[in-house]
Amino acid sequence: MDLRRRTLVLALGLAPFGALAQARPSAGLDYSELKPAQPVEAQGKIEVLEFFWYGCPHCYTLEPLLEKWIPALPADVQFRRVPAVLNPGWANESAVYYAFEALGVLGRLHRPLFDAIHLDRLKPRDPASFNDWLQKNGVNAKKFDEAMKSFGVQSKLRRATQLTAAYRIDGTPALAVQGRYTVSAEQGRTQQGMLAIAEHLIGVARKGGAG
Repeated sequence: MDLRRRTLVLALGLAPFGALAQARPSAGLDYSELKPAQPVEAQGKIEVLEFFWYGCPHCYTLEPLLEKWIPALPADVQFRRVPAVLNPGWANESAVYYAFEALGVLGRLHRPLFDAIHLDRLKPRDPASFNDWLQKNGVNAKKFDEAMKSFGVQSKLRRATQLTAAYRIDGTPALAVQGRYTVSAEQGRTQQGMLAIAEHLIGVARKGGAG
């Protein structure tokens, strides 16, 4: 392929992302404004939340992009995951996330659990198969069960439920910026689009202005 044709193919391939980068995201179309704004935990920094569910296939495919995006965020941005609780059935997976955190294995098992659910059809709500998976991954099933029932995990589970409602999350994945803006998968149109809009909103929050 000659240089001219290669350049054309590359330009066409990148066109959607270039258009997204040049277009100014619009409130109500590309993101939603929260009124009233929600309080943030990251004092002195711009807080970015990802609302996700382990059983969500779109959350699973977003994860590799997040793994590259999060380390590249500016120093004044703090990213935090919130396991969404849209219905009582999701509470189990949300508690699993916080139990992993309590046991100090979240960094090691977050992505492998996603893989096991979506590639190996692991069912976290099946105690026998899930306990077997835990054991294979070096987690004591009894200690895990104790963590799931602990006051700390149950408190975080209630908080995740409250945040899901307060941020008006109706699907996953969804991103929230500084307690003021949310970006749904539909608004982002693509996963790259979600991240690009979130980057724009980080800039808006940094300036303290309106979207």
